[in-house]
Amino acid sequence: MTERKPPGVSFESFVDKQIRDAERRGDFDSLPGAGAPLSSPSDLTYDENWWIKQKLAREGFSVLPPTLALRKEAEDALEAAAKAPSERLVRRIVTEINAKISDMMFKPPPGPPLGLKPYDVEEIVRQWREGRESGDGGAAGWGS
Repeated sequence: MTERKPPGVSFESFVDKQIRDAERRGDFDSLPGAGAPLSSPSDLTYDENWWIKQKLAREGFSVLPPTLALRKEAEDALEAAAKAPSERLVRRIVTEINAKISDMMFKPPPGPPLGLKPYDVEEIVRQWREGRESGDGGAAGWGS
């Protein structure tokens, strides 16, 4: 707890003394972000939600429209399928993402169009087998 301001001492000089004492003790050394530049907005327009956006960015959270989030999830699913250790897991991954794509196709949410259709599970499995046989293991050309 901080000490109380003595009577007769101006508030400003009392605060300045506390800051100097803390600097001498090293209380400000090794603070997170020390030496890092302050972030500045790319555009100088005022945004009343700036702090919400910064918090979301710091937490690694993004808010995408449902269709864009599903597109990203579909890309991630294809990558996961390419790296899957078994054909059974490839089938499960593709089947699960296909169910989500089908749901969104028949109950479209607001936002941009989905632009996806369910993947051909057998084609994805064939590509997975070829990748395993060639030792490539990459997802190049998946889902096309």
